[in-house]
Amino acid sequence: MCDTNNDNDLINQNECDAELQAMELDGQTEIDGNFSKHIGCGSKFNRRLADFVLTTDEDKLLYLKQYNCNPPPLFILTISLAELVVFIYYGVKAEYKQWITISSGLAKSPLIYDPWKREEVWRFVSYMFLHAGIEHIMGNVVLQLMVGIMLEMVHKSLRVSIVYMSGVLAGSLSSSIFDPFVFLVGASGGVYALLGGYLSNVIMNWSKLAFNGLHLLLILAIAIVDIGFSLYRRIAVMDDDTPQVSLAAHFAGGLAGITIGYVVFSNFNKSLISDTKIMEFVG
Repeated sequence: MCDTNNDNDLINQNECDAELQAMELDGQTEIDGNFSKHIGCGSKFNRRLADFVLTTDEDKLLYLKQYNCNPPPLFILTISLAELVVFIYYGVKAEYKQWITISSGLAKSPLIYDPWKREEVWRFVSYMFLHAGIEHIMGNVVLQLMVGIMLEMVHKSLRVSIVYMSGVLAGSLSSSIFDPFVFLVGASGGVYALLGGYLSNVIMNWSKLAFNGLHLLLILAIAIVDIGFSLYRRIAVMDDDTPQVSLAAHFAGGLAGITIGYVVFSNFNKSLISDTKIMEFVG
């Protein structure tokens, strides 16, 4: 049996490899002499997911032993659904039923980050539910579903929500400093925080992570395309009725993800309270 506290790395590695391989046989896993069925929870998919996200065989084995589909990745699904509902509401409410670029009514929304209403502190977070158009909402929702569900299935809702919301808050705070007169909409800060946390995990565990080059290529491709599109909208699209793109919010969200995500995502098998990295980060 794989001992996650074994000091003999070579024996530990071999035992973990053998036990992980056993988990792929007909959906059955022998753990401590007991067989555990993973029917309905996608054991082979989870095995691939563990290879893709986690870095050590001990963590992979612990994840596969513990995962039971309960709870499902509800945080990212709930946030995405809420953003879609708000977008549809303002799309229907907008003059001429504008869906491609929703401008009418956003500036007056109680959810938007308004630089002249900073005393209404909820706006520093609630702006994430608003989106300026169909390409904006679809880009954010698709990205956060792709990256967020994968991370949430492994690290659970609390850790993912901490990273995501830190990016949202960092986005509005940085925008209030570096783009002090720009209205802010969109969940890009949270999305970039997920990407940043994912990136920090890849870089810090480069030699241990399976498909490390694919990880890095995927993150860079997403970031380059999105930043390029954001630059185009900020520079080329000059519409007084449409909220400008805040590049500061994007970069701050990514930085929050790299720093907080490294702390939160790095130790899969430790609670947030007992994790020494959390204490060092807070201290």
